[in-house]
Amino acid sequence: MNCPNDNEQLEKVLFHNVEVDFCHKCLGIWFDKDELRQAKDDKDEKLNWLDIDLWRDKSRFQVSQGNKRCPVCRIGLREVKYDESKTKVDFCKMCQGIWLDRGEFKQIINYLKTKADYEILHHYSKNLIKELWEVFSGPEEFRSELGDFLMLIKLFNYKFIAQHPHIGKLIDSLPK
Repeated sequence: MNCPNDNEQLEKVLFHNVEVDFCHKCLGIWFDKDELRQAKDDKDEKLNWLDIDLWRDKSRFQVSQGNKRCPVCRIGLREVKYDESKTKVDFCKMCQGIWLDRGEFKQIINYLKTKADYEILHHYSKNLIKELWEVFSGPEEFRSELGDFLMLIKLFNYKFIAQHPHIGKLIDSLPK
């Protein structure tokens, strides 16, 4: 496979326990379908419950024609904003692979950390119901979705106690 940026040969490397295709010249990374989620989950397990599926709600994002070609299908990649972040990723509508230029993975992780903090405190019940539903409906395996659900409960507990230390003290003072 060749790099969408500079046509250099891509090399298989292990990136956060996921085998991806990497360009040593421009430092871009090609993720086959679902590999970006797997790398994100390995990078920060607290983000496992927060998945952004670029293809789930097509009305929420604007797609533009990019000038890069998919290293797998050789068709033109589309450029799309990653959820509501400022990061634009290149994706292939055919194989659903994603190309990230240098530094975009870090931008996505930082965006997801900020979004996760907000979502846990402001939309907790909605996200809890969504994660509980995904335990039984997917898209990941049952065990993985159950882990996401339990992580969300754990994170809310930490965030809530941090936001309201007086309640934490009150709970700690209760007889055991």
